[in-house]
Amino acid sequence: MSVKFRNVEASPADDVRSWPYEALVAVVDRGLVADWKPVFDEIRRSPWGSVARRVERYLSYRARDGIGVLFALAIERARTRSDESDRADVAAQIRAAVERSGLTNAQFAELVGTSASRLSTYLSGKVTPSAALLLRIERAASRSPLPDRSGNEARRKGPA
Repeated sequence: MSVKFRNVEASPADDVRSWPYEALVAVVDRGLVADWKPVFDEIRRSPWGSVARRVERYLSYRARDGIGVLFALAIERARTRSDESDRADVAAQIRAAVERSGLTNAQFAELVGTSASRLSTYLSGKVTPSAALLLRIERAASRSPLPDRSGNEARRKGPA
């Protein structure tokens, strides 16, 4: 690193999460690309963590220039990627729950109190269910199948 910290008890070699606010400001203002790397790495690792929040706070009153835009975009993109990853994880969790249940998608949707088309949006990750519905989905995955309209147990998918 080429940036030197002044008037702070930290070193650029320390973990970026341990840097005081003034050290982050120094790196943003006076650092070079190599100096920014640990900050960007931490923002990608934890988009809502303390480093991202402190950089965001500084950018809120710092003069807007290309460097500020670069850091703001890094935070925005890291958060977008994190959201996309979380949506994919929730969709995978729902797909696994439907599979564990042994029911068809339509039967499972009925069991948890939603429509088959809405369940499809959850399975694709396009829409995420509420926390309450996600809990119902998990509970339903371990229950026995619903009886059909004639009172017989609903058929599970797969070989007989």
